[in-house]
Amino acid sequence: MHDIVMPKLRSFLLILLLISPAFADNTRIRDVIYGRKFGTALTMDVIKPEKQSGIGVVVMVSGGFTSDHAWTDGMFTGANFKPMLDKGQTLFLVVHGSQPKYVIAEINQDIQRAIRFIRSNASEYGIDPNRLGVTGGSSGGYLSVMIGATGKDGDPKAKDPIDRASSKVAAVACFFPPTDLVNYGEKNRLFNQFKPVEFAWHTIPVSDKPRDEQVRILTELSPINHITKDTVPTFIITGDNDALVPHEQGVRFIAKLQEIGVPAKIDIRPGLGHGWPTMGKDYTLIADWFEKYCVAPEKKN
Repeated sequence: MHDIVMPKLRSFLLILLLISPAFADNTRIRDVIYGRKFGTALTMDVIKPEKQSGIGVVVMVSGGFTSDHAWTDGMFTGANFKPMLDKGQTLFLVVHGSQPKYVIAEINQDIQRAIRFIRSNASEYGIDPNRLGVTGGSSGGYLSVMIGATGKDGDPKAKDPIDRASSKVAAVACFFPPTDLVNYGEKNRLFNQFKPVEFAWHTIPVSDKPRDEQVRILTELSPINHITKDTVPTFIITGDNDALVPHEQGVRFIAKLQEIGVPAKIDIRPGLGHGWPTMGKDYTLIADWFEKYCVAPEKKN
């Protein structure tokens, strides 16, 4: 299994190996615990620019539905996020529970928890709790669009004060997210039937179930099926030659948002695949998207 998993997992992670100088001119708070799972701490790093705009950007530290805090010192730091920091956007580098120990439904719960925690502690980190954006690539893109479509109000009766906070965000901007696990690249092809992503199959343990049960589970886990008029403004950047996440996943997701009047945009890169050397420059577009749509409720049109 190791021989199958690692090469393809590395192909997911390669998209994130951008220039990585330290956040020298910003304040970094390491290993903030936002929750616990079976006795294990769930953590994030917070990067505060010198001059904060009030916007918080939640960065999914995720590749192949795997996450590791060590990546925040390499793949998830440096020049790629400079456009956001230059605009005063505070970063929250969120590490989630990883496959194969945790399945996608559980990982989605981690992200809900992270958003609630950030909102509950917004004043401590110098951000507006209503001005949160989310970004990521591949599985991190999936987690981004999923929270953009499924954020929920808090439970006012919850014993844990964190759970009383909302997990809703204001905007999403991400790279090549899987969005429809039932029609993955073509109609009626299930995610777990797509050979290039077999290493992620056990993240959704359905292959031993009857097809109708597989479809039911994958339908529930597909962000495209959670789109409503309350889904947040979403921007997707994708290549049209992606061997792991077919670009039609982003195309159809954005088209459905546009049909119901949700602000949405897709930037399709001809000939590019699952990541490209100049991805770092695209964070300027992402920073601009958050600046436009992560606005206080009273300032929205």
